[in-house]
Amino acid sequence: MAAARRNIQGFALRTPLLKLAADIPGTHIYLKLENLQPLGSFKIRAARNALKTMDPHILRRGVLTASAGNFGLGLVYAAREIDIPATVVVPEGSAKTKADALAELGAKVIRLPFEEWWKVLIGRTFPGEDGVFIHPVAESAVIAGNATIGAEIIEDQPSIDAVVVPFGGGGLACGIGSVMRRLKPEVRMIVTESEAAQPAAAALANGRPTHVPHIQSFVDGMGSTTVLEDMWPLVRRMVDQAVCASFAEITEAIRALARRHHVIAEAAGAASVAAAMAGRCGKGNIVCIVSGGNIDASKLGAILNGQSPF
Repeated sequence: MAAARRNIQGFALRTPLLKLAADIPGTHIYLKLENLQPLGSFKIRAARNALKTMDPHILRRGVLTASAGNFGLGLVYAAREIDIPATVVVPEGSAKTKADALAELGAKVIRLPFEEWWKVLIGRTFPGEDGVFIHPVAESAVIAGNATIGAEIIEDQPSIDAVVVPFGGGGLACGIGSVMRRLKPEVRMIVTESEAAQPAAAALANGRPTHVPHIQSFVDGMGSTTVLEDMWPLVRRMVDQAVCASFAEITEAIRALARRHHVIAEAAGAASVAAAMAGRCGKGNIVCIVSGGNIDASKLGAILNGQSPF
């Protein structure tokens, strides 16, 4: 943990913990604003820590990842600092703003249908690409980078009843959960999913990774067909509960964050807030991770104007 914090110092921000302006009896919701990171996502912590722990000679080959966008952005940003090339394989349907930003940063961007993208994520390789594959979730250095968020939360708000985390692959929940289990074992670790896919809920219910339906939606930063086998042992230990936020609830949470606090959150980033506001995360002091803010302008405009993005 201490090494990861040193590795990201001066590169990633120590983001604020802001109390949500909401009148919910018996509940205080706090927002860990990772959407304020450079490039709009917590992933910058994980990417920087991963590269700092690797052999510089190996990294000369460049790096490769499979990402819905945010980890790719973090990795490209970290790779630029040490002047190595980066290739990012993204699924079709990922936010245009993320793909455009990747290209602007100089990444090679490869778009694939979700099923083919998933195979790259699992197989950790792509034909014709020689870069070192950095997994966006199932890497110890990635999880350690994410854990720095947990340390900051405890320092800023020692009295915590639950932490609510958007669930994509589990790297964020497991990183924060590792800190809570060690320093605040009484804290409930809750992951939020959406109507698009609920692999964490299925895995926790069945005691093993379980394939679930996945639909393309405006919640593009999280959701998959199953919990990764590599991640399941950690997820099982770190996660107490999985809850679902509806598309309508996520949309309302995006509006609430923008109107009450001028905070721009993408759908995945607002899912934790949506679940807490709906009362699915219990009472007390609830910390919600606003994981990212990279939402297409057209979708954000529609939401703020009271229209439906789904």
